[in-house]
Amino acid sequence: MILSEVKALMRSVDISLHNPDNTKLNAFLKTKIMDLETDKRELVGVFGRTGAGKSSLINAVIGEKKLLPTGSISACTSVMIKVEANRHNHKYEADIEFITAEEWKDELWSINLSGLYGDEWKEKTPENVMDNKYFRENSEFLKSRKKTLSCDSAQELTAKLVMYTRNNTKQGESKEVKRRYWPQVKCVTVRVPNNDLLQHVTLIDLPGNGGRNKSRDEMWKGIVESCSTVWIVAGIDRAASERESWEILQNVSGLIGNGGKCQHIHFICTKSDDIEDLDDHSADAIRACIFKRNMEAKEEVLEEFNKLQTIKKHFGDNSFKVFTVSSKEFLKEKHLNKEETEIPKLQDFLKNLKDCHSETLNYVSGAHGILSLIQGARCGEADGQKTDVCEQLENKIKHQLGPVKEEMIKAYRAFETHLCEGVETSKSSYEKSFKCINPRTAGSALHRILTCVVNNGGVYQTKKGKKINLNMELASFLTDSIDEEFRKTFPNDGKDGPFFGVINKFSLDTEGLIQEYDGVKLQLIFLKTEEEKIKTKLKREIRDRKKKIYNSLTETIANNMQDCYKRAAEFRGKGSMQNMKDMIGKHVFESKNIMFDQAKQVMLKKLEDLVGYIWETLEKTMKESIELSLKTNDNSIPDVSDKLTIVKNHYKQLGGISEEEICTESTIRTIQDKFKDLTFCRQMLSNRLFAALLNVLFSVILSYIF
Repeated sequence: MILSEVKALMRSVDISLHNPDNTKLNAFLKTKIMDLETDKRELVGVFGRTGAGKSSLINAVIGEKKLLPTGSISACTSVMIKVEANRHNHKYEADIEFITAEEWKDELWSINLSGLYGDEWKEKTPENVMDNKYFRENSEFLKSRKKTLSCDSAQELTAKLVMYTRNNTKQGESKEVKRRYWPQVKCVTVRVPNNDLLQHVTLIDLPGNGGRNKSRDEMWKGIVESCSTVWIVAGIDRAASERESWEILQNVSGLIGNGGKCQHIHFICTKSDDIEDLDDHSADAIRACIFKRNMEAKEEVLEEFNKLQTIKKHFGDNSFKVFTVSSKEFLKEKHLNKEETEIPKLQDFLKNLKDCHSETLNYVSGAHGILSLIQGARCGEADGQKTDVCEQLENKIKHQLGPVKEEMIKAYRAFETHLCEGVETSKSSYEKSFKCINPRTAGSALHRILTCVVNNGGVYQTKKGKKINLNMELASFLTDSIDEEFRKTFPNDGKDGPFFGVINKFSLDTEGLIQEYDGVKLQLIFLKTEEEKIKTKLKREIRDRKKKIYNSLTETIANNMQDCYKRAAEFRGKGSMQNMKDMIGKHVFESKNIMFDQAKQVMLKKLEDLVGYIWETLEKTMKESIELSLKTNDNSIPDVSDKLTIVKNHYKQLGGISEEEICTESTIRTIQDKFKDLTFCRQMLSNRLFAALLNVLFSVILSYIF
């Protein structure tokens, strides 16, 4: 309610800023108001083999028993399904996004098309199978549009989605469903009404290794890199030993770890209540047996995770947790203790994943700062104070920026050292990378796999779902050389390290100036909120860029290999398989002294650019904010004193610090310095809850000290 009210208030302020006589200040204020709008959803990627219970898990967690089909209906592994809140109406809706018609033609002969065309497709050319008669029910595909379905119930929506998400007809589906459009679907977004849990979280049912189609694979990769949490789902009966689940985790570790933003990996053992031969036991005995089995499963999964040293280069031990859940028991209306199913634990996690209070506080804080600046700009007074404050702030910027750049350059040099080692290892050990194109497969099958690899730029996903990526294998010695250093430098929680850490420490100490210069209090409040905003923006930029920095090693090698793949793909007839292998081996041998070093240089250049961007953005943004807040007056700007009062009260209500409390906090720090040896005093004075009660006492102490 507070967020909605303050957003409406700021929209009215934005409309009122139309004075053409001071376009620079107006443009600045309008930009700041626009920058307040952020609607970032937290993405939770859900992986697991077909039949592991992913759909049942998602249904249980969001409290929608019949949203995603469950049971023995197998899902098409190429279709991603996003589940999020419907904020617009009370309908169950689904947006179906198709691949392009051009992509469809390209992949017609590489996938099973019987679902859509029956046996007819075997007799037809690509042009024939693009006939309009095959697309009467989804004409949007040919027009490159999304198809939207809207229903009154989850069950009705699911029935309509079957032909777009499932690859065969089994139990629970209508026999009338003849055609299947899943091969043309890139992604489905399901929107659920009246669901608080999904307001700021999107759950995504993901195939384990992307899609064979290039556009599907690129979308899959982009989503996986953006997941802040990953759920690996496996049946509890063999969770620790299920090879597919651990392969999925290993395959995506680089994308979600150093190459992504994942902070939490949850291994979720489903069907925790499925134990046979317990019919004759009492309820207490059954519960005890289930509890014991669940604890054993958790221990076994943790032991297995601790063996995966490659993954642990990307994640610390605290990032990994194990849950044992029973979706079936949780959804039973008469289940006495739902906590035992552990579904409530996952629900609580999702509620806390996106701190809605912090989002509201950040918006209201920014609005408070902007309105303070507007009101301060109307007052053409305290020019002497403005001059003094400007000089002090500009000196502080110079003083603060030095350590920022110094720490980041240290990190750059550390990467340079590790990458040099990685280059040398790559040059001497590159032949080990060719194992991925020498699988234990019969001759004709190996020839087909190798042909697909060179035809697809070094990347191919087999029918069994295993992904071959020769480019990634060639880059693996480089990535191995920096993985641990990269995780320390760019932790996904954004708290420490030479980049996040120095930004968190950066401060112009506007609180102290507010206490000293009352005449420019409003402008300093704006600068305080502006400092916090720019730090948040920079941390978001670092998260985005660090993914590109890490992935640049593989991308540079992939670019270098493309001509080789094209030439290798031209071989035909007898001996072509060996010729392709020889071509690839020769190219890497002749390029090794340049290719691996080039990958190193590209990564270092991206790191260098990030260092420059952070330094320049901090300097430019803060100087511009100081210039416009302390050197600009404009009486024609609308009076926003009433709006400022409203927002200020909301800010305090949400737990923000008012200017009076800022002065108190500054006083607290002063006293802490004076009494730094008194542990009890430090602990008491560092607690904001005591600040209001101790104001009078502080005044007495200060008068005594000074």
